[in-house]
Amino acid sequence: MNFTFEIAKRYLLGKKSTSAINIITWISVIGITIGTAALILILSIFNGFESLLSGMNNSFNPDIKVIPSEGKYFEVSDHQTAQINDIPGIIAISKTIEEVCIFEYKDNQKAGKIKGVDAQYRQVSSIDSSMKSGTYKVIDNNRNFGVLGRGLSSNLSINHKDAVSPVVVHMPTRSAKGMLGKLGKEYTSINVFPAGIFSVGSEADVTYLISNIESVSKLLDRKNQISSLEIKLSKDHDEDDIRTSINTILGEGFTIKNRYEQEETFLKVMNIEKWVSFLIVLLTLGIIAFNMVGSLWMMVLEKKQDIAILRSMGYETKRIRAIFMMEGMLITAVGIVIGIVIALFLYWLQKDFGLIAVPDGFMISAYPIELKWTDFVIVIFAVSIIGWLASLLPSYRAGLVSSFVRQEL
Repeated sequence: MNFTFEIAKRYLLGKKSTSAINIITWISVIGITIGTAALILILSIFNGFESLLSGMNNSFNPDIKVIPSEGKYFEVSDHQTAQINDIPGIIAISKTIEEVCIFEYKDNQKAGKIKGVDAQYRQVSSIDSSMKSGTYKVIDNNRNFGVLGRGLSSNLSINHKDAVSPVVVHMPTRSAKGMLGKLGKEYTSINVFPAGIFSVGSEADVTYLISNIESVSKLLDRKNQISSLEIKLSKDHDEDDIRTSINTILGEGFTIKNRYEQEETFLKVMNIEKWVSFLIVLLTLGIIAFNMVGSLWMMVLEKKQDIAILRSMGYETKRIRAIFMMEGMLITAVGIVIGIVIALFLYWLQKDFGLIAVPDGFMISAYPIELKWTDFVIVIFAVSIIGWLASLLPSYRAGLVSSFVRQEL
């Protein structure tokens, strides 16, 4: 194997009789280099966006959310709540209720969601860290206050410093057949005074108004009913044990979702986009690999006399083929190594200097990027397979060269 490797290395680095072979060979190396770097950077950019958006959603979504498997609402007793709160690994638990409604502020109307929360909600979520203006407040002196997503606030043209004009929240009564064209007697309404604006960088920004659970329950005519239990966990929690304990206390008919499962649809779509982009670049790299097929094929034709001499010395067909397989893998390896170095350099530039900027109006100034060691494994494996496949045909052709060049098959 060492002798085979030495021959392959000399064929790769040695001077060829035709300069075109050298040119095509190094074009192959450059193609593999660019493809490898592109694959790593594409995966890293998607990793960056996934971490960024997941981190933003973490300030709105709880560690664990308990919702009914069927329907929107359920009842939970104070005793059950206390039992859940006593489970090891649970720090805080909050009752919430939400529903689609119509918001009206002065002359503006917008559909969205009203979310009622209790006093423990601030412990369960990181809503305070998401406040962009104003303060988090949902009730004060029996007066309803609320905080709105930045997008919803913009759509309604809300001034949270205006202490006189409330957001009127309209909700059809439970006897209403459906949403009427005009607000009438089959709607109940409450006034919510805007106290602040939050932003978590997701759909919640254009959807939610958060107020106190008492007024929202009254608006929805859902006394003692809630939409979900939102739970804050300790860092050293055992999620499986906590799920089992909650199911034991509440019984059947409930779904327990962690942070990933709460954003499962969004993350699945992002993953699909990520791997489709990866496959497109991989396909392009496969096309580029045809250059390597050509360079190896020309190498076989140039080295026919060398192959004949090796055969005369007793070199077996499989070992001759191994020489050109080895050369193909060397071309691939050189491209992979240089590609990884370039990808790491570009990663550093993007991470520290924001090489590629995001257009104005976004929450960030440059594309986020994050490296994962698993991506390197995937890219190295995928590119190596392409290099191996590209080497098959030329190496098979080398095995057909006989010990007498004139009698070559």
